Amino acid sequence: MFHIEFARSVEKDLSGFRTIDRSRILKAIEAQLSREPCVETRNRKALVNLIPPFEAVPPVWELRIGDYRIFYDVDEDKGIVCVRAVRRKPPHKTTEEIL
Repeated sequence: MFHIEFARSVEKDLSGFRTIDRSRILKAIEAQLSREPCVETRNRKALVNLIPPFEAVPPVWELRIGDYRIFYDVDEDKGIVCVRAVRRKPPHKTTEEIL
């Protein structure tokens, strides 16, 4: 099991979303990232060449939850997942544009 931590900026990110969306995002983070956060799946991938505008330990990972993207990194030695940002991604935008 991995322990999930949230960067301070995530609270601000989540405050702009509807309550139902926040709840769905937080439940998905717990379900998807507490076990095997470094395994690529249909909704989870490593963003190898991404240079994020926030502090992170490479590689930065992206978890897709509907129209939302959760950006996180993992310290496997300590068993910690750090969620760095949560963004809404409209269909016409790229990952780099929403960061």
